[in-house]
Amino acid sequence: MSSSCLLLVLVAVSCAVADKVPDFVIKGKCPVVDEQKLWEEQRPNHSKFGGTWYQYAITNNPYQLLDQCVRLQYDFNGETFDASATGITAEGKLLKRFGEIAPMPLGDPHLMIAFEESFAAPLVIIETDYSNYACLYSCMDNNFGYYSDFSFIFTRSPTPSDDHVRKCEAAFKKIGIDTARFFKTVQGSDCPYDTQKAL
Repeated sequence: MSSSCLLLVLVAVSCAVADKVPDFVIKGKCPVVDEQKLWEEQRPNHSKFGGTWYQYAITNNPYQLLDQCVRLQYDFNGETFDASATGITAEGKLLKRFGEIAPMPLGDPHLMIAFEESFAAPLVIIETDYSNYACLYSCMDNNFGYYSDFSFIFTRSPTPSDDHVRKCEAAFKKIGIDTARFFKTVQGSDCPYDTQKAL
């Protein structure tokens, strides 16, 4: 089953059970993003995107099983990224997930992200300075005039400066994303980062 079909099934189930469409399924089409321009600028710098990131904020995403203290490790091998994510689930358990980030196999000008217990999805780096912040966006047009999207704000520090966060907020607003949809991820001194590194 394709990712679009899977999302449509999820929407149908959600509508039947909760009598409403989840907020990551929106009427219309994916926002217009100059992916080709971004790709040409970013691909030579993919090695700079590697390393450790912290999830500062995220829009509603049922496929993100980590709820707090989300720490991501992207190791660039020259073509793709070996990805892992650690954090605490909504049930309070430490969890590590593995995945891969790679160029789209059919040549589309963006990355594709695939983690275990999820499906492969497009991933566009809307804006980044590589050293402090990254604004990531995933959007899929579905049938019947709806699209599904997920947005992420990543930072190199678990306690980033407001200036870096505002740069991502501005980048998302520029493509029409309502930043009120974001939920801030719990990070900071109470997080067991050393334990997470050892998982």
